[in-house]
Amino acid sequence: MTEIREKYQNLLTGLKARSKVAVAFSAGVDSTLLLHAACEALGTENVLAITGKLAAFPDREGREAEDFCRERGIRHITVTLNQFTVPGFEDNPLDRCYRCKKALFTAFLATAKEAGFSLLIEGTNGDDPKGYRPGIRALAELGVQSPLKEAALTKDEIRSLSRELGLPTAAKPSLPCLATRFPYGERITPEKIRMADEGERLLLSLGFRDVRVRCHEKTARIEVDRDEISRLASPEIRETVTKALRELGFQYVTLDLNGFRSGSWDEGLADSRQP
Repeated sequence: MTEIREKYQNLLTGLKARSKVAVAFSAGVDSTLLLHAACEALGTENVLAITGKLAAFPDREGREAEDFCRERGIRHITVTLNQFTVPGFEDNPLDRCYRCKKALFTAFLATAKEAGFSLLIEGTNGDDPKGYRPGIRALAELGVQSPLKEAALTKDEIRSLSRELGLPTAAKPSLPCLATRFPYGERITPEKIRMADEGERLLLSLGFRDVRVRCHEKTARIEVDRDEISRLASPEIRETVTKALRELGFQYVTLDLNGFRSGSWDEGLADSRQP
């Protein structure tokens, strides 16, 4: 734990050197720790939280962001972006995340500058560059900084620090953009996003923790943690889930026997590492 605390102190030191920051805040594990650290280092009067309201971002996450900031007296602005107006978003190419993040963070930067904040930071962590993350290129092009990555804080370390600091997101499951529920090249529509979102909300309401409803046109491929597969496959829950997902518009409901994996669409892609 000593090494993790040293990394956190390095994070605070780096933030103090920035004097005044706007924080891209999704209410997820990483951005919540970053926002907390920014307020600790600079005081809430020198911090602005900016959250995106997106079609592929569940409304409940926006409400959690609002609640967190209100309870702590942090100035908070919500920026609305219609992702379907972003060129190429609907077509879902391999660089979809780059295109969307470029548009979103361009809007964030404009909002921050209008509010008197010239520097925007966000929650990419020390693990993220190891995977396929085309959005990181957009951040670099826009000059958005990533203090958690600079401090080499990993996801597990961020969760550990969050528990120690009493943050509500310490054990919160990761919830990336709902556009990640579709295979590259499959057209994304508001209706498909609704189906994926409501399907996952159903699984969460049944007590499953890490869930994904991956959509192959009219087929739902469900991912849950491996130790929960047997419970999902039990007759009562299986029938409940199958019935509900068919009512949402899926024709077939399947269970991925490999279990939950973050970024499972990226398996088999050519190695694409960001600098």
